[in-house]
Amino acid sequence: MEDLRQQLPAESHIYMTPDGKGDYPSIQAAVDAIPDHYKGTTIIHLAPGVYRETVEISGSKRNVKLLGREDGRTEIVYDLHAGGTMDNGEPRTTFRTATVAVYCDHFQAENIVFNNDYDNSRGGGRQALALLASGEHQKYYHCEFHGGQDTLYVRDGSQYFEDCTISGDVDFIFGGARAVFYKCHIYCSNPTPEETTRRGYIAAPSTPCSQRFGMLFDQCEVDGNFGEGTMFLGRPWHPGSDPYAVGQCTFMHCHLSSIIIEAGWKQMGGFLPKNNRLYEFENEGPGAVEHEERRQLTPEEAADYTIERVLGWTDLGWL
Repeated sequence: MEDLRQQLPAESHIYMTPDGKGDYPSIQAAVDAIPDHYKGTTIIHLAPGVYRETVEISGSKRNVKLLGREDGRTEIVYDLHAGGTMDNGEPRTTFRTATVAVYCDHFQAENIVFNNDYDNSRGGGRQALALLASGEHQKYYHCEFHGGQDTLYVRDGSQYFEDCTISGDVDFIFGGARAVFYKCHIYCSNPTPEETTRRGYIAAPSTPCSQRFGMLFDQCEVDGNFGEGTMFLGRPWHPGSDPYAVGQCTFMHCHLSSIIIEAGWKQMGGFLPKNNRLYEFENEGPGAVEHEERRQLTPEEAADYTIERVLGWTDLGWL
């Protein structure tokens, strides 16, 4: 039987509007319309505005691009959070709270705001994902990711973020992927800025010990509205106390504001920073201080931490 997928165009375009009057009534409907294992590229053009929905792009899709416009703000937002029950009666865990969940390989987003606007004053767990990224060769350009605790979950695979803004307060960039953040703005957002002693954590890597690289923050700006000396660079996350999740995270050539605490890193669940792979190299700014707990790479060691080596691929251009 002839494979009908071969008759589809090499590049397909879908046009969406926030009022549901585009080619499909929702982004999820547009994603669902892409044939499984389609060999071409699908570009979903999102007109500026607010799309209030959750979106899941399964692993059966490939070569999908969400494209916003430069002349307006395009936001995908929802407010799921950990706690309570789902429609099927099962408990809603952190990993079921994502506004957008991307499980496919060769995905790209440009000029998109991913937001989870859950207000934890309503009760329930604070964990609320804006994006769950799980797949190889995912790229995000000029995007924003906003939340509180657990904003951005780079679960596994490889993801590249360039000129993006990521905001949150507790473990708001976490996971075991090979993830590069290049020239990004890491904004530590204190939900109660009047509490000047409140502490937070940027990264929570759970890198498998068999994986050489984890998170690389390269030439990023790190600041926020936390009090001086109250924000940690991160802490090692060992899911389920897994001893083989030996977090790997490097801040390199970044500007660190005075909100960064002198010790830099913090233990998590009894797992100490010194027993994980947490490094810095040639950072600057008032938060980049010498401390015995903050291990610095040598120039020879730092030479291995290139974007291409961390990701395992070199194609950083558009789809």
